[in-house]
Amino acid sequence: MALDRKAELDSLLAKQRSAFTAARPEPVEARRDRVERAMALLRDNGEALCRAMSADFGSRSIQQSMITDIASTVGFGHYCLKNLASWSKPERRKVQFPLGLLGAKAELRYEPKGVIGILSPWNFPVNLSFGPLMQVFAAGNRAMIKPSEFTERTSELMAELVAKRFTQEECAVVTGGPEVAHAFSELPFDHLVFTGSTATGRKVMEAAAKNLVPVTLELGGKSPVFLGKDADLKKAGERIAMGKMMNAGQICLAPDYLYVPEEMEEGAVAAVQLGVHEMYPTLRDNDDYASIVSDRHFDRLKGLVEDAREKGAEVIEVNPADEDFSNANSRKMPLTILRNVTDDMKAMQEEIFGPVLPVKTYKAIDEAIEYVNANDRPLGLYYFGEDSGEREKVLTRTISGGVTVNDVVFHVSMEDLPFGGVGPSGMGSYHGIEGFREFSHARSVYTQPKIDVAKLGGFKPPYGKGTDKAIRTMMK
Repeated sequence: MALDRKAELDSLLAKQRSAFTAARPEPVEARRDRVERAMALLRDNGEALCRAMSADFGSRSIQQSMITDIASTVGFGHYCLKNLASWSKPERRKVQFPLGLLGAKAELRYEPKGVIGILSPWNFPVNLSFGPLMQVFAAGNRAMIKPSEFTERTSELMAELVAKRFTQEECAVVTGGPEVAHAFSELPFDHLVFTGSTATGRKVMEAAAKNLVPVTLELGGKSPVFLGKDADLKKAGERIAMGKMMNAGQICLAPDYLYVPEEMEEGAVAAVQLGVHEMYPTLRDNDDYASIVSDRHFDRLKGLVEDAREKGAEVIEVNPADEDFSNANSRKMPLTILRNVTDDMKAMQEEIFGPVLPVKTYKAIDEAIEYVNANDRPLGLYYFGEDSGEREKVLTRTISGGVTVNDVVFHVSMEDLPFGGVGPSGMGSYHGIEGFREFSHARSVYTQPKIDVAKLGGFKPPYGKGTDKAIRTMMK
């Protein structure tokens, strides 16, 4: 990377940190104003941003983008505004007896950290930039955003729009390729948020560690779907198909593989196929169905399917209108179901991130639980069924970032639930009060009473009988 870009990043960070320090203590109204301006930016430019996303993908539904990237993010801004005052209040904490009687006080203040870096991905480029930004602003911070180079038009438009609504000291968007992203991750931020793959997350964390920058990593992994024996197959099939085909499966929380009772495999596969037929009667020229974002990603997905086929998987291409994709330049890929999968197949080793759905079978639910527990902890876990005992068995014996019961993906859209991973699927979270606290410093403040507490308690030299008594009391 050219030295001038590094100097640009260093200068921008210094400018924001200086403005942040000079403005302290900043009123809550200043935070509210920034959240409102971010919401207004999305409301006023939603259509333009959706057109940019469609152009970047090659084809992506304007309506889908309005739901996933614009409207939901504006809604999250409303949620932050509604809770900002209560989140920001100091918390009273207890002091040990008898200090409270003597006039001692303890409180916890949630204070802004400073300048937060946001490294956002290409799959939901607006939502995953502006979603964290709402809580970064609500917590009283400044922000620098580095969006993905894969969605170049969207990134450039975001940079242009942010520059019109915010001063550089408040919020700035930095565009560029991988070398800029690497330099960005090495900046001495007060906190860094990264959304992307586990492999890249490791590199980001390593770069941030050089400056001891705390990180929030929203990664991915292989989110399993458990189908219980009493699951409603039709409903489950449709909901799994929707979660797997929205954005052509390019979602960190997309159901990665389906685990079904062996006697229900045929019915489960047929139910997913039926769901596809009902929602996407055609695929190739259907604006409701997104393209794969790039040739590289498209080729990787085709490679996963071919690898599985060569190793013995049955490949079922769900193509409702029997369209010919061989000569299409649209990077549209039908949902491809893989049966008889084995662990040596790449599709069972890597996060798929596209419309490919492996299916595994189990004799007893314990077998499926053991398999999930033997692998990396996933970002999402899904259970379909009405048996509360079985559901609780799955939930209490597995670990995942979050869970949706009788559907997929939906837990991320609950504004009051924290969203985050665990282990290789991430660390930290945003959404809910937890997100506000993620971007705040919990500062402890203790106020000592006028009386000499150390002397009274026997903690001040010269030590003697009073000290021994205090120790005995503390040890009871």
